[in-house]
Amino acid sequence: IGWGKKMVEAWNADHPDEQVKAQEIPAGASSEEVIGAAITAGNAPCLVFNTSPAAVPGFQRQGGLVNLSDFEDGDDYITGRSGDLADQYRSEDGDFYQLPWKSNPVMIFYNKALFEKAGLDPENPKLSTYDEFLETARTLKEKGVSEYAINPAPTSEFFQSWFDFYPLYAAQTGGTQLLEDGKATFDDDNGTAVADFWRTLYEEKLAGNEQYQGDAFADGYAAMAIVGPWAISVYGDSIEWGAVPVPTKDGTSAGDTWTFSDAKNVGMFTACKSKGTAWDVLKFATSEEQDGEWLKATGQMPLRQDLTGTYPDYFADNPAYEQFGDQAARTVEVPNVVGSVEIWQAFRDGYSKSVIFGETPVDQFLSDTAAEVDKLAAG
Repeated sequence: IGWGKKMVEAWNADHPDEQVKAQEIPAGASSEEVIGAAITAGNAPCLVFNTSPAAVPGFQRQGGLVNLSDFEDGDDYITGRSGDLADQYRSEDGDFYQLPWKSNPVMIFYNKALFEKAGLDPENPKLSTYDEFLETARTLKEKGVSEYAINPAPTSEFFQSWFDFYPLYAAQTGGTQLLEDGKATFDDDNGTAVADFWRTLYEEKLAGNEQYQGDAFADGYAAMAIVGPWAISVYGDSIEWGAVPVPTKDGTSAGDTWTFSDAKNVGMFTACKSKGTAWDVLKFATSEEQDGEWLKATGQMPLRQDLTGTYPDYFADNPAYEQFGDQAARTVEVPNVVGSVEIWQAFRDGYSKSVIFGETPVDQFLSDTAAEVDKLAAG
């Protein structure tokens, strides 16, 4: 919010004839619900700087989003800023209905004090392969330093798989999305490896299958968590933490590991009366200067090429963020398909039953859910 106010002030100071105003997204069950209602009512704002990529196909189907590729420099600006990663944000017609804005690439945070207490090396933890990770998790549990080794939310919301299965699947596959060319990708050896890994954690009670009221990592209830760079300021000095990339079956070097982006983007809405000005504001707000201001204010990663090379002073002054800045170049987004939320809900339901609660075999979950997802993707 602070960044938004300053950005608008900076624009208005330079554009006396094109004044813009900003407001916080009104409260609701979710931003997506509020935005969807505004599209229906025909009173959506020009730009929303909190557009979930999973919601874009639905907003597009509602007729709510402007095709940014229709601007003369639309495609060139977006791909010039974000590079190859931008392609994940194209809609099925190949055009952009969202500008890739900022990401929170997720990694494993671990509590150094708890690792040390368990007799583990807090500076070089063994967390790279599934076998190492499980061995480390068992040691944490056996030594009684925390209730669980890691404790992602075991709840049923469609987006929860973005913080357990999906980052590891992205890493294991070297950057594959849940669907490609309208078909599920996860019913294979890689999907099995990731699901089996999480199943083992739940089966051995190294992760909990009941919701924890509070922040499990902050409270020491879990020794590890899957989080983005926002966690650095949240945990600050209250926890001596370290960060490593998410694990893969046989281990992958940090520079080659992919993860989930947890991005939020900018949409321009069809109710906008001044689309030309809105496009200019959008480019101003995502310029190198404003992206630098955003990075300084929030520690969240602008979706732009060569982030660490563009802002060397920031990363030199804030070394804790450098890992995340490097990781931002290798992120996987949710597939840009109609019915995205329903697809993720179907996946979560199958995953919960099989992986979290052990009620169905993993291979059955993967094949049944892949078939269901294919059907949903086909409309």
